[in-house]
Amino acid sequence: MSYKLLMVSAFILSLNTYAQKSFKLFDETLSHFEKWNGVPHTTIQGLPEGTYQSDNVHAGTPLGLNNDIKNVFTMITEDGELVLKITGEIYGGLTTKASYENYHLSVYFKWGDKKWPPRLNVKRDSGILYHCYGDHGRFWKTWKTCLEYQVQETDLGDFIPLGGNTAEPKVPGPKVEIRGTRGEKKGKYDPNSDTYLKKIGYTDAYKEPDAPHGEWNHLEIYVIGNDAVHLVNGEIVMVVENATNPETGAPLTSGQIQIQSEAAECYYKDLTLTSIKKFPKKIRKEVRFK
Repeated sequence: MSYKLLMVSAFILSLNTYAQKSFKLFDETLSHFEKWNGVPHTTIQGLPEGTYQSDNVHAGTPLGLNNDIKNVFTMITEDGELVLKITGEIYGGLTTKASYENYHLSVYFKWGDKKWPPRLNVKRDSGILYHCYGDHGRFWKTWKTCLEYQVQETDLGDFIPLGGNTAEPKVPGPKVEIRGTRGEKKGKYDPNSDTYLKKIGYTDAYKEPDAPHGEWNHLEIYVIGNDAVHLVNGEIVMVVENATNPETGAPLTSGQIQIQSEAAECYYKDLTLTSIKKFPKKIRKEVRFK
């Protein structure tokens, strides 16, 4: 190979490597994703005859992989921008085909107005699931085993470890460590605490800097190895440390990303992943890792 050709090849490789450092996951056809739909509620209309439906959407026969017959997940254009619209009509997960590690996830999110059974009288809910592993439908016949960045009204950035309560046999959720204090029912992340929560299930964020209903929120997750930091509108609200896969005993450092449909209309846009080698200075300055 000539020196000139070698230099051109190296330049192209450099461009490709650089291009892979930061990229947008949303496109018109959602080509980076697959869709999984769970169990439709009995009130859902317009399904094919014989489709399994139930008042208990946590169990039964799910619609399954790439069977989004009610168009729960679609791309629309709003003010000239591509936007993911989630109707919420059926529980489901929009799942990346690839797995990722050591990244900064940035996305913008807002609530719609529509709500569906069985969550008509509770807070609107969605979620960003990361480090997902195992089969589809492990949790409530809908989601994978994972770490969850909660997206719920007045609860952005909370943390939930999702297990496999409908897997056969059942499997536990990931194990993590979180600094915090415990209330009567659940723990809360506290960056000023010198102790770690002894039992970690649903864990509240440190603060709730949510935008008003219908306005865009900036949601971010920084992941290095098996540590993660949740941000809402530029503020650190949760730090998750030393995530472990209890099925293997190994550190949980990578996995797929899922976006939930959970009975509430909502919108996501500008989902960007950027490869990182360490936490940015802001986080290293504000966060005390174990």
